[in-house]
Amino acid sequence: MVTAVQTKKGAGDEAEARALAHLVRHGLKLVQRNYRVAGGPRARGGEVDLIVRDTGGTLVFVEVRSRRTANHGGAAASVTGSKQRRVVYAAQHYLLQFASPPPCRFDVVAIDGDALQWLKAAFNAE
Repeated sequence: MVTAVQTKKGAGDEAEARALAHLVRHGLKLVQRNYRVAGGPRARGGEVDLIVRDTGGTLVFVEVRSRRTANHGGAAASVTGSKQRRVVYAAQHYLLQFASPPPCRFDVVAIDGDALQWLKAAFNAE
């Protein structure tokens, strides 16, 4: 028996794989998938779906969102301020490993049904 959680996870994994394939076709290289950071007792953690490096050396933190249809604003509109803060939190944690962090940006890959949209520099860390 397949549960709703398994189905949702599978759909998310499929969307991430599709987004990654699109980014790789455009010359980006995968650094890490699903980078997660735990939160504190009263704070939510964060996650970056994909961390990739572009041809110029910029480290790109990618949030992948997928919706069956573009109703209710679509996938891109679902990247709320709260979600952005959690991605930034995880990215800041990831960057602690560098003595001198590389240039970075935050992209969104929004998938609505069959349509894929890559939003470069969709939000920033401020």
